[in-house]
Amino acid sequence: MNKKVERGRATRDRLVEIATGMFAEHGYEGTSIEAVLRTAEVSRGALYHHFDGKDGLFEAVFEAVELDANRRLLAAVVDVEDPVEALRAGCLTWIELAGDDPVVQQVVLIDAPSVLGWQRWREVEERYGLGGTKLMLRRIAAAGRLSERYADPFAHMLLAALNETAILIARSDDAAKALRDGRAAVKELLDRLLPE
Repeated sequence: MNKKVERGRATRDRLVEIATGMFAEHGYEGTSIEAVLRTAEVSRGALYHHFDGKDGLFEAVFEAVELDANRRLLAAVVDVEDPVEALRAGCLTWIELAGDDPVVQQVVLIDAPSVLGWQRWREVEERYGLGGTKLMLRRIAAAGRLSERYADPFAHMLLAALNETAILIARSDDAAKALRDGRAAVKELLDRLLPE
């Protein structure tokens, strides 16, 4: 029985891994289930055993990409004691990650809101990027550096600004310059939002 569960998990993981690459390269609309099945060398039945179709597979990919990005963000802030500096480190890490990683760009920033719908996309974001940003701003408020009533609204505004900056970097003809400018702009925004 355990071997069957392990094989099922391995099949699911393989489908998610292959679909992640395909969604990143071709986008949701440009990726067919047939191409995923062919590349993964699994049957349609194996796919439908784990997912309810292309949307379900995409949602699993989105969750996996968000989880991986969240791990990287946590690694950037885990040893930072000052909540303002932790927020700064997290924001700059997100800009670099989202501005440079085509998987994050296509899956998280471009396709997820339209494929999953705004409500479902937001629910997932609450567990990852938006939730982390809210948590950091609440810690800053608890430290007396920000009015508590602004923590949640500022989290939405800040994440929107970061995502737009990441898209700007990703779409730039000069990514290195766009990343430098984006980092500088984020630092300036945070300095103005949370002055010393």
